[in-house]
Formats: sequence, C-alpha cells, structure tokens
Amino acid sequence: MASVKTIIRISADRHERLRQFLADLWDYRELFWTFVERDIKVRYKQTALGVIWVVLQPLLMTAVFTLIFGKLAGMPSEKLPYAVFALSGLLPWNFFSGALTRGGVILVNSAQLISKVYFPRLIMPVASVMGGLLDFLVVFVFLIGLMFFYGLVPTAAVIWLPFFLLVAIATALGVSFWLSALNVRYRDVNYLIPFMAQFWMFATPVVYPASMIPDRWRLLYGLNPMVGVVEGFRWALFGTGEGPGWMMLVSIVMVVILLITGILVFRKMERTFADVV
Repeated sequence: MASVKTIIRISADRHERLRQFLADLWDYRELFWTFVERDIKVRYKQTALGVIWVVLQPLLMTAVFTLIFGKLAGMPSEKLPYAVFALSGLLPWNFFSGALTRGGVILVNSAQLISKVYFPRLIMPVASVMGGLLDFLVVFVFLIGLMFFYGLVPTAAVIWLPFFLLVAIATALGVSFWLSALNVRYRDVNYLIPFMAQFWMFATPVVYPASMIPDRWRLLYGLNPMVGVVEGFRWALFGTGEGPGWMMLVSIVMVVILLITGILVFRKMERTFADVV
C-alpha cells in the first residue's frame, strides 16, 4: 500500500505580516536610512539648479494656478489670497504625488540590487516616501514666508499639522506598496502612474475648495484620502474649510484600509520579486 505524504505549509497570518513589517524596518534601519539618503542624492545629482527645483516647481505651479484659476476663472479661495490657497494645497499634494511617482517604480528601477542581495523589499518604497519629507519641509518654510507676506498668521490649530502629515505619509505608503508590487509583474503600471497622479490631483481640493462639492456627493468625495489631508492642512493653518469631522473620518478609514491591504499584498508578492523583476 502506497504511503500518503502529508505536506504541512507554515505561513504567517495577516497580523504576523504586519508585525514583521515593523520588525524589518527596525532590523534594517541602517540600510533604510542609506536608501533614504540615496533617494535624495539621486534626484538632484548632476542638475544645474540642484535643490532649488524643490521650491521652483511648486512656486511656478502656484503662479500658473493663481493666474488661471484665481484671476481668469475667479475660483473661490475661502477668503484667502489665491496664491496662499494654492500653495497650501500643493504642499501636501506634491509630497504625495512625488512619493507615488517614486515609490511606484522603485523596485523595477532597483532590479539589479533586488536580484543579487537579500533584504526586506518593503523598506525600499518606505524609503522613497520618507525621502520626500525634506522637500516638504523646504516648501513649508516658503509657505510660511508667503503667509507672513500677506499678513496671515497660523491659527492655534497648527498643532494638528503633524497629524495630517502623518495621514499623508500613510496614504503615500499604501499606494506605493500597491503600485510597486504590481509594477514588478505588470509594467503597464509605469504608464498608469502619471495619468493616475493627474486625475487624482483634480479629484482633490488643491485648486478649488471642497465646499464647492454638493452635499450629496461629499461622502463619496471623502473616500479620496487626500481630500481630508488637504482640507486638514488649510484648516490647521488658516482655520478655513473643514477640520476633523466625518469627512476626515471617512478619509482616515480609507487610509487604514489602503495601508493594511498594501502591506499584505506586497508581502504576498515579495517572494517572487527577484525572479520576475
């Protein structure tokens, strides 16, 4: 009688995968900071203007938006100078958009490293997202200068700003996990990312206030996690728009879902990266 072989497969459950994510970040923290430093240096290496691009891009976009939407289209800006309104929306949006663009292709761009050396691949999209914080801080200083130029002083609610930044980081991480993992297997993601970033920006109250959205659509609108982030930034700085409320709660729920599912999908597909990339 032939013997029957029993195969027992031991795999980590979802909670274990999430705990392992944090453990990997800690165990490989030196490599993580090396990736962050590399991400910053590569972006401005061999450029004539260097770090000036960090400020030049959002300032030029602010000028264009102010002319087109503020002056010509007469877009409402919640009683703020439109330049301040636009730059305060571009600040968190550019951080997210840059993280999405870099994080989505980081694995494919590092194919030689991934195929030769073992390390937790998850730290690469995290490093690409965190590398954008330097750009964020530089532009934030210019935003504060522009506010004082127009005689605006941050409200006491500015203490909420780190919270909204944390939500933006979590959103960028969740999207980067999804896109980077899918991009290894489906290179169509390379073409999807620019279109996705453009479409997502106009679905976010960057150049227009969220108050323009009819009440019947606001719940659906709040499913975009960057809505809560951008509205939260303006509320924390100027006291305009909506502060922490039901729309922000909807956005936070979406961020949590996006982040957790992103980690789980990434860890599930991680074992095949070296073979496919």
